[in-house]
Amino acid sequence: MKYTQLGRTGLKVSRLVLGTMNFGPQTDESTSHGIMDAALDAGLNFLDTANVYGWGENKGRTEEIIGTWFAQGGGRRDKVVLATKVYGNMAGDGDAWPNHDKLSAVNIRRAVDASLKRLQTDYIDIYQLHHIDRATPFEEIWQAIEVLVQQGKILYAGSSNFPGYKIAQANEIAARRCGTIGLVSEQCLYNLAERRAEMEVIPAAQDYGLGVIPWSPLHGGLLGGVLKKEATQGRRASGRAADALKDTKTREQIQAYENLLDKHGLEPGEVALAWLLTRPGVTGPIVGPRTQAQLDSALRALQLELSEEMLSTLDEIFPGPGPSPEAFAW
Repeated sequence: MKYTQLGRTGLKVSRLVLGTMNFGPQTDESTSHGIMDAALDAGLNFLDTANVYGWGENKGRTEEIIGTWFAQGGGRRDKVVLATKVYGNMAGDGDAWPNHDKLSAVNIRRAVDASLKRLQTDYIDIYQLHHIDRATPFEEIWQAIEVLVQQGKILYAGSSNFPGYKIAQANEIAARRCGTIGLVSEQCLYNLAERRAEMEVIPAAQDYGLGVIPWSPLHGGLLGGVLKKEATQGRRASGRAADALKDTKTREQIQAYENLLDKHGLEPGEVALAWLLTRPGVTGPIVGPRTQAQLDSALRALQLELSEEMLSTLDEIFPGPGPSPEAFAW
């Protein structure tokens, strides 16, 4: 396994992040435990989740599955860098009250205690703000985060789905508060087919020393050989991939992508992950395996070296927007 520092921190994390969003909704507890064991055996030490995972009536279920895995002992908790998120409303249907979501100090306090209980641990390594909260000032958010750090309930704070200017705003305000390190990571949508993060989010993260953790590295399966599966297995795309394929240009891009990799005997999903590992500022992409086979495929991407010629051709197929302001001005 390859490791790197998380942004400007001294924390060492694996270059792949094990995403757990499928644990519960699509993968049962026993299989989820097996995947986490296999990931740990392979040296993957970075585990990402969120309090809302499980979704609907089962919100919190994913954290519970991770908690029962930790409870098995064997040093599991000590070996893992654990990241979870706060923002979504965790109240049951019909039970929601005005302060049961977002990033107010009262909800942050409530949410972290609930996550710790479900996760069966006494601390969270990286507590991530799942979305921006336009109604709550960062002064209040940092006050709440500082209290959690002092209490030993969290070690670092990260962001998710933040625009570049909010990363800057958050860390400038943190810098004015004595002893506050600010955000140390940003989890954003970033992959070959969706490169808008290169305009401002990733440059902001690099300038402020945040590790970039891309989510949806296969863009909902779009970069995982979707057209070949459709032609040979009758497996039609769904979700984000299905929506993207309605666009003729996107379908042509994906066909060119799959043809290129077929010519070189490479697996599309593994190349998509390997490409992200070459991107400046990227700590490691989040992989969300539903099965052991999907985890094995993701691990193989770590050993895949993409040539300069391959990288250049991928840029031709999926041209990025470039940095701002050049991306939208003269």
